Amino acid sequence: MPVPARAAQDQATLISDSIEITGDTRLIAEGNVEVYFKGRRLAASRISYDQATDRLEITGPIVLTEDSGEVLILASQAELAADLSEGILTSARLVLNRQLQLAANKMTRVAGRTTTLETVAASSCKVCENNPTPLWEIRASRVVHDEVERQIYFDNAQFRLAGVPVFYIPRLRMPDPTLKRATGFLMPSIRTTSDLGTGIKLPYFIVLGQSADLTLTPYITARDSQTLDLRYRQAFATGLITLNGALTRDDLIPGKTRGYLFVDGAFRLPLNFGLTIKGQTVTDPAYLLDYGIANIDRLDSRIEASRTRRNEYISARVISFQTLRDSEDNTTIPSIIADLTFHRRFSLGPLGGEGGLRFQTHNHTRTSTNPFDGPDSDSIADGRDLGRISARVDWRRSFLLPMGIEGTILGEATADAYTVAQDATFEQQTTRTHGSAGVELRWPWVRAGANGATQVIEPVVQLIWSSSDEETLPNEDSVLVEFDEGSLFALDRFPGSDAVERGPRANVGISWTRHDPAGWTMGVALGRVYREADLGQFGTGSGLDGNRSDWLAGVNFDLANGVAITARAVLDNDLALTKGEARVSINGLKTALATSMIWAVADPTENRPDPTQEVTFDARRKLGDSWTGKLSGRYDFVADQGTVAGLGVEFLNECVRFDVSLSRRFTSSTSVTPTTDFALSLDLVGFGGGVTGGPARTCRQ
Repeated sequence: MPVPARAAQDQATLISDSIEITGDTRLIAEGNVEVYFKGRRLAASRISYDQATDRLEITGPIVLTEDSGEVLILASQAELAADLSEGILTSARLVLNRQLQLAANKMTRVAGRTTTLETVAASSCKVCENNPTPLWEIRASRVVHDEVERQIYFDNAQFRLAGVPVFYIPRLRMPDPTLKRATGFLMPSIRTTSDLGTGIKLPYFIVLGQSADLTLTPYITARDSQTLDLRYRQAFATGLITLNGALTRDDLIPGKTRGYLFVDGAFRLPLNFGLTIKGQTVTDPAYLLDYGIANIDRLDSRIEASRTRRNEYISARVISFQTLRDSEDNTTIPSIIADLTFHRRFSLGPLGGEGGLRFQTHNHTRTSTNPFDGPDSDSIADGRDLGRISARVDWRRSFLLPMGIEGTILGEATADAYTVAQDATFEQQTTRTHGSAGVELRWPWVRAGANGATQVIEPVVQLIWSSSDEETLPNEDSVLVEFDEGSLFALDRFPGSDAVERGPRANVGISWTRHDPAGWTMGVALGRVYREADLGQFGTGSGLDGNRSDWLAGVNFDLANGVAITARAVLDNDLALTKGEARVSINGLKTALATSMIWAVADPTENRPDPTQEVTFDARRKLGDSWTGKLSGRYDFVADQGTVAGLGVEFLNECVRFDVSLSRRFTSSTSVTPTTDFALSLDLVGFGGGVTGGPARTCRQ
């Protein structure tokens, strides 16, 4: 009968079908023999123990495992010490972490630490009887495995692919699969671009202690580009910090040292506060795209301390921006920004309902000292510096009225004090107060069908009063306004504090939702805003301008098979599209797809002089048990050309991961040109803990 593994123990335990004692010192056990001793388990068909020599003679098949399960030894015959820590095994196989297998003619164990194998074949690939050649293997005359250091040493190593020798190394050291971090070379990768030519990256990983490491990656290309990438990581008792950077000399910008540095950190502070650190800088606008590091056009560096609780949010941060856009100048954008926010929700006791208090300070400065709008013509003084202190209180209380109607009273009041410098248009110091109050009525209708489906129809009417005083303040944080289901019934649709929504208005909408017992859900929403007067506070691209806003229509599907569809459209009275977006996501067993489309008319007030009409997609498809195809892209319908496109193939099985990709960037500017990028990487499963194997290949009969 099966016997569970024992914990490590000082006394050996022997289990077998029969036991025979011959003479005074010899014990013979036969039939389903198992021995447990000091965390080791031995299974064999026959064991002979000689007390005089304290040795075991074992007849296989033999299975010797450590208590951790990370080391497994299989053999046909063995002569071992009584504590199983040392001895000789023949026709043996060493299996590490259930991944890497080392087959040898002879295996010698010494002091329970090192295992030496003679005439060895090492691989993590599955071997079939009708095709005994693994996908890859390392042949060596001698291999030593150090269980304490968790290192594998190969003598006269020959690496083979599908049985074909590829290269020879007299001496090779590699980590075993149980070791997560070890100093040494990582797997190289190949990258080819139309600007840099073909290049190779060879990472070298350096352990700097239990809590720090450094990775240096030389990158040399055929077109005289030399780059040294680095990544430094260090863990602390309260957090982690990571530095990524590179230094480059190339012919794209001759005679100049190029590079970048990104810093990311996260730490726990007292009183449940969290500290995040983010730093980004680059020598020139094209570097990140030239070397495939990131596709971003503004660098965002910040340090922020924050705390989020159920009814409270506190944040203090300092932000620095660096623009990489051709249309922007770093001297005329806010270069340093400082914010402090305190937001608290609370119950109002006898008054009922829920109240909120938000206090915020904001300051930003520009490097320029020009008090007028310069060549960029963005309606903002090039040197404008601004400081603001804002306070807001809000309150809402709901009541249940006859016929199931839910009534809500809501309101808010804000006060702002501004200091504006280096701007000829606005006063240096000014204040603003603003208030809004309203009544909201919701009347949900619920219907339960005979098949278990539930439908909910909910008409909503919201009547809002706000002051109509003309704005006399600069607006920098509330330029982009989203008109969607989330903002349809908001008291203020501006995202920031520089602008507030003014004038009496009525927000009207209706929604329908169906919950089907088959697991799918569908929702449809329709709404519009009616105003007493057009105060000219919104641009045409928002869909909110005029006495009556455009129609807002939204639909969403959430199907049980992993398919989700969301679409939203803002339509004028002639049903012409002002703004629209759609998203489709599929997460199936073989297919994964994420695609989105956006359509927006031109609106200079939103810094969009040309229409936006784009579609993006990212797809993956399983082509078999081990093969996966990848396809991605973005197409600009206004420019009538693709922006980026990419395709790739990945192979992953129990012993190898192979990834090849091809991408093309079609757009160009004064700093970057259209570029084609080809990348190739190969990882072997079984060395170190960085790569997880996939499904094992199937053997054909």
